[in-house]
Amino acid sequence: MANHSPLAGRLITALAVLWLSVASPAYAIQPNEVLTDPALEARARDIGRELRCLVCQNQSIDDSDADLARDLRVLVRQRLTAGDNDRQVIDYVVSRYGDFVLLRPPVKPETWALWFGPALIGGGGLLAMALYFRRRSRASATEETSLSDADERRIARLLEDGRG
Repeated sequence: MANHSPLAGRLITALAVLWLSVASPAYAIQPNEVLTDPALEARARDIGRELRCLVCQNQSIDDSDADLARDLRVLVRQRLTAGDNDRQVIDYVVSRYGDFVLLRPPVKPETWALWFGPALIGGGGLLAMALYFRRRSRASATEETSLSDADERRIARLLEDGRG
Protein backbone atom coordinates (compact mmCIF):
# COMPACT_ATOMS: atom_id res chain seq x y z
CA MET A 1 0.00 0.00 0.00
CA ALA A 2 1.33 3.46 -0.90
CA ASN A 3 2.28 5.81 1.90
CA HIS A 4 0.65 9.21 1.20
CA SER A 5 1.73 12.39 2.89
CA PRO A 6 -0.88 14.38 4.86
CA LEU A 7 -0.74 17.09 2.18
CA ALA A 8 -1.55 14.60 -0.58
CA GLY A 9 -4.47 13.26 1.46
CA ARG A 10 -5.87 16.76 1.95
CA LEU A 11 -5.42 17.52 -1.74
CA ILE A 12 -7.30 14.37 -2.74
CA THR A 13 -10.10 15.21 -0.28
CA ALA A 14 -10.32 18.78 -1.57
CA LEU A 15 -10.48 17.58 -5.19
CA ALA A 16 -13.18 15.05 -4.31
CA VAL A 17 -15.28 17.72 -2.57
CA LEU A 18 -14.82 20.08 -5.51
CA TRP A 19 -15.79 17.38 -8.00
CA LEU A 20 -18.88 16.42 -6.00
CA SER A 21 -19.98 20.04 -5.69
CA VAL A 22 -19.69 20.53 -9.45
CA ALA A 23 -21.18 17.16 -10.40
CA SER A 24 -24.17 17.26 -8.06
CA PRO A 25 -27.39 18.93 -9.21
CA ALA A 26 -28.24 22.36 -7.84
CA TYR A 27 -31.32 22.46 -5.67
CA ALA A 28 -32.26 26.10 -5.70
CA ILE A 29 -35.80 25.69 -4.41
CA GLN A 30 -35.95 26.87 -0.82
CA PRO A 31 -38.03 24.98 1.76
CA ASN A 32 -40.32 27.99 2.27
CA GLU A 33 -41.24 27.89 -1.45
CA VAL A 34 -42.49 24.30 -1.44
CA LEU A 35 -46.26 23.90 -1.60
CA THR A 36 -47.95 21.65 0.96
CA ASP A 37 -50.04 19.94 -1.73
CA PRO A 38 -47.72 17.37 -3.38
CA ALA A 39 -49.71 17.38 -6.65
CA LEU A 40 -49.46 21.18 -6.97
CA GLU A 41 -45.77 21.06 -6.06
CA ALA A 42 -45.14 18.44 -8.76
CA ARG A 43 -46.91 20.64 -11.31
CA ALA A 44 -44.87 23.66 -10.15
CA ARG A 45 -41.64 21.67 -10.60
CA ASP A 46 -42.70 20.58 -14.11
CA ILE A 47 -43.46 24.18 -15.07
CA GLY A 48 -40.24 25.39 -13.43
CA ARG A 49 -38.20 23.04 -15.63
CA GLU A 50 -39.74 24.65 -18.73
CA LEU A 51 -38.98 28.26 -17.74
CA ARG A 52 -35.57 29.87 -18.25
CA CYS A 53 -33.86 31.93 -15.60
CA LEU A 54 -33.51 35.31 -17.28
CA VAL A 55 -30.36 36.05 -15.27
CA CYS A 56 -28.53 32.74 -15.82
CA GLN A 57 -30.10 32.05 -19.24
CA ASN A 58 -28.89 28.44 -19.46
CA GLN A 59 -30.69 27.19 -16.36
CA SER A 60 -34.29 26.58 -15.54
CA ILE A 61 -35.81 28.60 -12.74
CA ASP A 62 -35.78 25.42 -10.63
CA ASP A 63 -31.98 25.16 -10.96
CA SER A 64 -31.11 28.82 -10.49
CA ASP A 65 -30.25 30.61 -7.25
CA ALA A 66 -30.88 34.05 -8.79
CA ASP A 67 -33.40 36.31 -7.07
CA LEU A 68 -35.43 36.66 -10.28
CA ALA A 69 -35.66 32.87 -10.60
CA ARG A 70 -36.90 32.68 -7.02
CA ASP A 71 -39.51 35.35 -7.78
CA LEU A 72 -40.66 33.36 -10.82
CA ARG A 73 -40.89 30.14 -8.78
CA VAL A 74 -43.04 31.95 -6.21
CA LEU A 75 -45.19 33.45 -9.01
CA VAL A 76 -45.73 30.00 -10.56
CA ARG A 77 -46.81 28.59 -7.22
CA GLN A 78 -49.14 31.55 -6.57
CA ARG A 79 -50.81 31.08 -9.94
CA LEU A 80 -51.23 27.34 -9.37
CA THR A 81 -52.68 27.95 -5.90
CA ALA A 82 -55.10 30.48 -7.43
CA GLY A 83 -56.44 27.72 -9.69
CA ASP A 84 -54.65 28.29 -13.01
CA ASN A 85 -53.87 25.24 -15.10
CA ASP A 86 -50.30 24.63 -16.32
CA ARG A 87 -50.88 26.28 -19.71
CA GLN A 88 -52.40 29.39 -18.09
CA VAL A 89 -49.41 29.73 -15.75
CA ILE A 90 -46.92 29.45 -18.62
CA ASP A 91 -48.94 31.85 -20.78
CA TYR A 92 -49.05 34.34 -17.91
CA VAL A 93 -45.25 34.24 -17.44
CA VAL A 94 -44.70 34.51 -21.22
CA SER A 95 -47.05 37.51 -21.40
CA ARG A 96 -44.86 39.28 -18.82
CA TYR A 97 -41.39 38.21 -20.04
CA GLY A 98 -41.80 37.11 -23.67
CA ASP A 99 -40.96 33.83 -25.41
CA PHE A 100 -37.33 34.04 -24.30
CA VAL A 101 -38.42 32.89 -20.82
CA LEU A 102 -39.23 29.47 -22.30
CA LEU A 103 -36.36 26.98 -22.48
CA ARG A 104 -37.98 25.67 -25.69
CA PRO A 105 -39.54 28.74 -27.33
CA PRO A 106 -42.06 28.12 -30.12
CA VAL A 107 -40.90 28.36 -33.73
CA LYS A 108 -42.50 31.51 -35.12
CA PRO A 109 -41.18 34.62 -36.91
CA GLU A 110 -40.46 36.40 -33.63
CA THR A 111 -38.23 33.53 -32.43
CA TRP A 112 -36.50 32.60 -35.70
CA ALA A 113 -33.34 34.30 -34.47
CA LEU A 114 -33.32 32.03 -31.39
CA TRP A 115 -33.90 28.89 -33.44
CA PHE A 116 -31.97 29.53 -36.65
CA GLY A 117 -29.49 32.28 -35.71
CA PRO A 118 -26.78 30.00 -34.30
CA ALA A 119 -26.96 27.68 -37.34
CA LEU A 120 -26.80 30.62 -39.75
CA ILE A 121 -23.85 32.18 -37.93
CA GLY A 122 -22.04 28.82 -37.80
CA GLY A 123 -22.80 28.12 -41.46
CA GLY A 124 -21.64 31.60 -42.44
CA GLY A 125 -18.40 31.06 -40.53
CA LEU A 126 -17.80 27.71 -42.24
CA LEU A 127 -18.52 29.26 -45.65
CA ALA A 128 -16.12 32.12 -44.95
CA MET A 129 -13.40 29.66 -43.90
CA ALA A 130 -13.96 27.52 -47.01
CA LEU A 131 -13.74 30.57 -49.27
CA TYR A 132 -10.62 31.80 -47.49
CA PHE A 133 -8.80 28.48 -47.84
CA ARG A 134 -9.97 28.08 -51.44
CA ARG A 135 -8.61 31.51 -52.41
CA ARG A 136 -5.44 30.83 -50.49
CA SER A 137 -4.82 27.51 -52.28
CA ARG A 138 -5.55 29.09 -55.67
CA ALA A 139 -3.15 31.94 -54.94
CA SER A 140 -0.38 29.58 -53.86
CA ALA A 141 -0.97 27.33 -56.90
CA THR A 142 -0.80 30.34 -59.21
CA GLU A 143 2.38 31.59 -57.58
CA GLU A 144 4.04 28.18 -57.83
CA THR A 145 3.26 27.60 -61.52
CA SER A 146 3.87 31.03 -63.00
CA LEU A 147 7.40 31.72 -64.28
CA SER A 148 9.04 35.02 -64.91
CA ASP A 149 10.11 35.94 -68.44
CA ALA A 150 13.76 35.45 -67.49
CA ASP A 151 13.04 31.93 -66.20
CA GLU A 152 11.15 31.03 -69.37
CA ARG A 153 14.08 32.25 -71.55
CA ARG A 154 16.53 30.28 -69.44
CA ILE A 155 14.45 27.09 -69.75
CA ALA A 156 14.17 27.61 -73.50
CA ARG A 157 17.98 27.97 -73.75
CA LEU A 158 18.53 24.82 -71.67
CA LEU A 159 16.14 22.86 -73.84
CA GLU A 160 17.87 24.05 -77.02
CA ASP A 161 21.29 23.21 -75.61
CA GLY A 162 20.12 19.74 -74.69
CA ARG A 163 18.97 18.99 -78.26
CA GLY A 164 22.03 20.17 -80.02
